Amino acid sequence: MLIGFAGIVLGLLIGFFFPIYFPDSLSLYMGVALIACVDSIIGGLLAKMRGTYSESVFISGFFINALLAALLTYFGKRINLQLELAAMVVFTTRIYQNLAILRRNLLNLEPD
Repeated sequence: MLIGFAGIVLGLLIGFFFPIYFPDSLSLYMGVALIACVDSIIGGLLAKMRGTYSESVFISGFFINALLAALLTYFGKRINLQLELAAMVVFTTRIYQNLAILRRNLLNLEPD
């Protein structure tokens, strides 16, 4: 827990003192990849709460989801379809579902 908190603080400090700016042409890809990463983080928290957390599953899912979402967006742009909307709908739906389960478990309203 302490390592995770230290990682968050370190990441925020690095981002504050060494900001990275992406060109506007990459902003769509970064946005979709960011939502995919958030989905992996929330899923990891839920797995940790359930006692089924696996670091290898989390790390692989984190990077593969982000890469897949960015690639889906790229190929959608190439064929002139908004495939990023599909990725955004799927990932945000999973985020809301996992957050609802986490909230219920934290409030002890639904046994797991």
